[in-house]
Amino acid sequence: MNLRQESMLKAESLSDKVIWVTGGGTGLGKSMVKSFINLGARVAISGRRLEKLEEAQKEISRDRILTVVCDVRESVQVESALSQIVDHFGICNGLVNNAAGNFISPTERLSHRAFDIILDIVLKGTKNCTLSCGKYWIKNNIPANVLNIVTTYASTGSGYVVPSAMAKAGVLAMTRSLAVEWAKYGQRHNAIAPGPFPTKGAWDRLFPKVMTKKVSLENRIPLRRMGEHQELTNLASYLMSDYSSYINGEVVTIDGGEWLQGAGQFNQMESITKDEWDILEKIIRSNQKKS
Repeated sequence: MNLRQESMLKAESLSDKVIWVTGGGTGLGKSMVKSFINLGARVAISGRRLEKLEEAQKEISRDRILTVVCDVRESVQVESALSQIVDHFGICNGLVNNAAGNFISPTERLSHRAFDIILDIVLKGTKNCTLSCGKYWIKNNIPANVLNIVTTYASTGSGYVVPSAMAKAGVLAMTRSLAVEWAKYGQRHNAIAPGPFPTKGAWDRLFPKVMTKKVSLENRIPLRRMGEHQELTNLASYLMSDYSSYINGEVVTIDGGEWLQGAGQFNQMESITKDEWDILEKIIRSNQKKS
């Protein structure tokens, strides 16, 4: 694999952007923030833990990042966060809804509270931020751009992550709906559906090492590897830039072909060996002659 580690966009491609990234202090959120900053954007990062936000700010940029403590589940806190961003930068014209929560579990083991935690962070939190920003942009006649981080199973559904699948499906529906309704205000709404992009912490919670002995994610991916953060941040930067100004209401899958491999009825037959194919071919031909 010959992976380019630099941005695919020109320097200063986001120099006119002030982007709010929820969950921007860790994981993929932090990686996107780095990319946006390197391309000239000013960025507000929000989360519930100030220490994580300050660590990210110190690591990336003290002068181009604003840290805002905000629980996206609470609309009052979201409104306050937006006011702080506008007061600090003078404007906000981009939003990346990245804050999320998830865990793998048989659904019958989940409590109502467990369901609500995921639904509130992912669906309600995304709605809160999008609605507050959208109204601000409409009122002030500001062209703007929203990028929602969803999943491939937002379209297909998936067992063992049912609260996340439900919430992300709602976010995807909102993305497509507002892309139509609010385009007249100069807004674009798009989404990215990532496959496996390992991050320390979140990945350990989702896939403890004991699970890797039973479930091989690499073998589910035609490219036989996990995603690299640079690959996702290049896509996110493009979608937040004016180079993608005619893309609206789209969800872009970046998963190495994982969901397609699972979707095809006979894709799992890749595990059949050459000798086994020879045997199967003889059986099939024999059955055709009999029919």
